[in-house]
Amino acid sequence: MPIPPARLLKYFLAGMAAFLAAGPNVAMAQVPDSVISQPGTGPASTFRTDRPSSPGVQPSDGVGVFDRMGAKLPDLPPEKDYKGPIDEAYGAFQRGYYLTAMDKALPRAQLGDPAAQTLIGEILSQGLGVKKDVKNAAFWYGKAAEGGDAAAMFKYALILMEGEGVPRDKVKADDYMHKAAEAGNPSAEFNWAQLLIADNPGEKGLKLALPFYEKSAEQGIADSQYAVAQIYATLKDLPEEKKKLAREWMVRAARAGFDTAQLDLGIWFVNGVGGPKDYVKGFEWLKLAANGGNVAAQNKLAHLYINAIGTAPNPIEAAKWYVLSRRAGLADPALEDFYLGIEDTQQKAAIDAANKFRRR
Repeated sequence: MPIPPARLLKYFLAGMAAFLAAGPNVAMAQVPDSVISQPGTGPASTFRTDRPSSPGVQPSDGVGVFDRMGAKLPDLPPEKDYKGPIDEAYGAFQRGYYLTAMDKALPRAQLGDPAAQTLIGEILSQGLGVKKDVKNAAFWYGKAAEGGDAAAMFKYALILMEGEGVPRDKVKADDYMHKAAEAGNPSAEFNWAQLLIADNPGEKGLKLALPFYEKSAEQGIADSQYAVAQIYATLKDLPEEKKKLAREWMVRAARAGFDTAQLDLGIWFVNGVGGPKDYVKGFEWLKLAANGGNVAAQNKLAHLYINAIGTAPNPIEAAKWYVLSRRAGLADPALEDFYLGIEDTQQKAAIDAANKFRRR
């Protein structure tokens, strides 16, 4: 039963920004610094697990150590017949029979079954087949958390942080988030890492958080994959074998549809961070992020079209992406000068193209 995380990347991004501010910026050979640079510390993306895979071109960076997309795996051994108990309550829940799931879970929950208590908490918190009841959901999540259910500990920690249905209690929330992370809940691992960075600014927080980001990343959490990639590329005293994997983790996060990772991966390919430069791949990843609505990527893409980096020069496309990013509030004096310098017919064509743009 997937339970989406609900915290922001702001602590990680702020911590990274503070740490990076002390070190040199990545330079680009034969490419103006204003064209591609690391993005600033704007609003962080909200963590979620329901990002759909972006359609269109998705460049490949080959099969890495942690990414075997397209590689044929060896045949699995034949499964043995399962003879253990069948959880009818969860089976009903997964088929969408929420009232049946509630009926089957409630007697078990009343007898102290943490899994059944978690299921009831989920049904009540979302109002699935019943009236939404945050207060009672918090009660059942709390009981399941006391019983050691990792998913319930994570959800109850979020409830305690937000003070929804229960009094806000940061100390208790942090304790349950830590316990859920130690129990292997990937969402809790990510959030606990965030809390460690928030409470320990700078390099110390990144080092404390890294093991939890790594565990979460290995379980497929794209935000953690992004964090691992950035930390691997940034911290100087990490083992060389980890540094070599930075780009592979960024590729995984980008392939998951995380637009911030797509933006940074495009920048990495152009700048040669974590591997050789590849202007074409850099352009393709930035275009993918731009088409998904990432404003910073739209701005960078305009520069690539102007300077013919990874693509043929195209003043109308460059102006279109500038118009879109400017409408979103991202000022750029260099692009403004470019826009004012092109012909009126090109400006009109760019505005028409921007008006027809739809995120995809």
